[in-house]
Amino acid sequence: MNFAKACEILSQHFSNLTKNQDGQLASYIPELAKVDPTLFSASLVSIDGEIFSVGNTDQTFSLQSTSKPIVYSLALRELGSDFVHSKVGVEPTGEAFNSIIELEENSHRPFNPMINSGAIATTSLINGKSYKDKLNLIIDYVSELAGRRLEIDKSIFESERATAHRNRAIAYLMKHFDVMTSDVEETLALYFNQCSILVDTRDLALIAGSLANQGIHPLSKKQLISKDHTSKTLRLMFTCGMYDTAGEWAFRVGLPAKSGVSGAIFLVVPGQFGLAVYSPRIDQHGHSVRGRLLIENLVSDLDLNIFSKG
Repeated sequence: MNFAKACEILSQHFSNLTKNQDGQLASYIPELAKVDPTLFSASLVSIDGEIFSVGNTDQTFSLQSTSKPIVYSLALRELGSDFVHSKVGVEPTGEAFNSIIELEENSHRPFNPMINSGAIATTSLINGKSYKDKLNLIIDYVSELAGRRLEIDKSIFESERATAHRNRAIAYLMKHFDVMTSDVEETLALYFNQCSILVDTRDLALIAGSLANQGIHPLSKKQLISKDHTSKTLRLMFTCGMYDTAGEWAFRVGLPAKSGVSGAIFLVVPGQFGLAVYSPRIDQHGHSVRGRLLIENLVSDLDLNIFSKG
């Protein structure tokens, strides 16, 4: 793929979408309802380390659910796939990301690591002698993938913790079934903190670019995620990353992606590049409206859907 051509097409569609005002801010987290709804940015990172950004490129935002595949890959590194998936399944649900009832009938595992129940269970597996050790491990891991030291937005963290009644209900339900054996409030605090890590689109595109490059960071050239764990992460992003629109996403886009209610989406084109988009107005499924459209248009124009290859 010609990276310059991809940047040109991205710029064109970005410009065409700047006036789109569809969607609403994620008001159920009060701090997210305070952001400027006009913000819009996108970054491309090739596996060779070429970087292109457009829009409000210095604007940071919280990872929210885009943290889920990242922390899942960390759990794989720390504990191995067999143990992680003894606690969390791999099946898409067809339900909203914050569904309370979605646990497997017999094992009571969450269906997959990309929904809230599965992500909370995955976070509960992270090892450390103390809460601080666990949190530092998560921040250090995400920071290395982003290529710079990242920070947590404490106001977003506190806003999430104060209003997370559904997540708390999910966590206690898993505790009831012994799916989650760690302390509920400590695990939830870790989860809210990982969701509150601040990035810009360049940071997130570098993470996506690492996943596109079989776990090798496009700039440092370090193998940060094993090839096997990269593959497993991408498979789950493809089948489960876009929640109850996963089937439509597979049909229309045909590439692994993950969205978050802050308005972030990152897309992985294996062997080519990673893309991150930020636009805070979201649809009823929790996806950035302009971000989704930008990705769909770019993928269509560049014929990137893996199922369009003959």
